[in-house]
Amino acid sequence: MQRGEMRMPEIIGVLETPVYVDDMAVAKDFYAGILGLPVMVESSRICAFDVAPSQVLITFLRGVCDQDALVNDDVVPGHRMDGAGHFAFRIKTDELDVWSAYLNEHEIVIDSHVQWPGGGESLYFRDPFDNVVELATPGIWANDRF
Repeated sequence: MQRGEMRMPEIIGVLETPVYVDDMAVAKDFYAGILGLPVMVESSRICAFDVAPSQVLITFLRGVCDQDALVNDDVVPGHRMDGAGHFAFRIKTDELDVWSAYLNEHEIVIDSHVQWPGGGESLYFRDPFDNVVELATPGIWANDRF
């Protein structure tokens, strides 16, 4: 490395996955009540759910988070997403059928069941705000180490 050339810093993972919602109470009922994710932080603007170690799902109230917010006098830039979003939760292979039955029991329509070329499988369904939620088993991506 020559003088003035910096080493590229490493990204070690995805910490937060955002989803935008229109009603925080309905979002909490769905993600905590139906999917069983523990609530870590809750306010009128956001609700953060503990997905797994170092993995957080944050529901943002659509339209409210467009504006900057202050946290300890520091600015969090406003942000937004228009339309339906998509994200995936990791599940164990041997629980795919259990999840399918559980979702059916809670009258959540499974839009699709995909068998991927690498061997993984996904169930797709929608949250109350039309966001596409995926439950994915290992084997979808080549870099999946689980």
